[in-house]
Amino acid sequence: MIVMKNICKTYRVARRNAGFREAVKSFLHREYDTVTALDNVSFSIADGETVGYIGPNGAGKSTTIKILSGILTPDSGECLVDGRIPWKDRIGHVARIGVVFGQRSQLWWDVPVDDSFELLRDIYSIPSDVYRRNRDELTELLDLGKLLKTPVRQLSLGQRMRCELAASLLHSPDILFLDEPTIGLDAVSKIAVREFIVRLNRERKTTVILTTHDMQDIEAITRRIILIGRGSILLDGDLSDIAGRGDLDHTVAELYRSYDI
Repeated sequence: MIVMKNICKTYRVARRNAGFREAVKSFLHREYDTVTALDNVSFSIADGETVGYIGPNGAGKSTTIKILSGILTPDSGECLVDGRIPWKDRIGHVARIGVVFGQRSQLWWDVPVDDSFELLRDIYSIPSDVYRRNRDELTELLDLGKLLKTPVRQLSLGQRMRCELAASLLHSPDILFLDEPTIGLDAVSKIAVREFIVRLNRERKTTVILTTHDMQDIEAITRRIILIGRGSILLDGDLSDIAGRGDLDHTVAELYRSYDI
């Protein structure tokens, strides 16, 4: 069970005008703006749910995922993930979650994929029999057989994302956070990733929280939508109710306009 109650998070962002004079001025006296990333965000997600967490750029999606995964500490509010406070019980927490950031890699760039998997086995202290079983199953399901001996830098984006998914699941997590996992992928790779995530949820009952701008990802994977805009939750409902209004891309665009985000 995931519970967030009145979570707030702000950032201080340095601002200055262009030009050498302004650069010197900012060096001596830097000015900051306060940006509100999350403003009293509250929601709960049950075990085994698949949830699409959507909103425009800068709405607060990635900040939420980073708080839930223990990377960031909120300014205020309460957050529990399976009874743990993510940023206070980091070791116990990361042992039960998997995270995939579409624009960040957890694989080592210059070594073969299999070496990265071995390093993750040691980091997570995965028993040898569990590691071999999970690695072999994920290799088959994600068609990684020809990729394991290849350095990560030589993989295409679609190949790397399949390896990233496998890496996040080697330790059998109960919860999977996916932050734009199909960004930049071709149609074939997107379908493969979607089908794998659906199967993972169906067979292992893994809870999935997905942030994406691709509404086809949302339709294929999730059953519930949480809409965030300007750091606040604007809508939380069943996907079938929202999709029933018509084409999901247009429906979501209309929601953005109606909430002026």
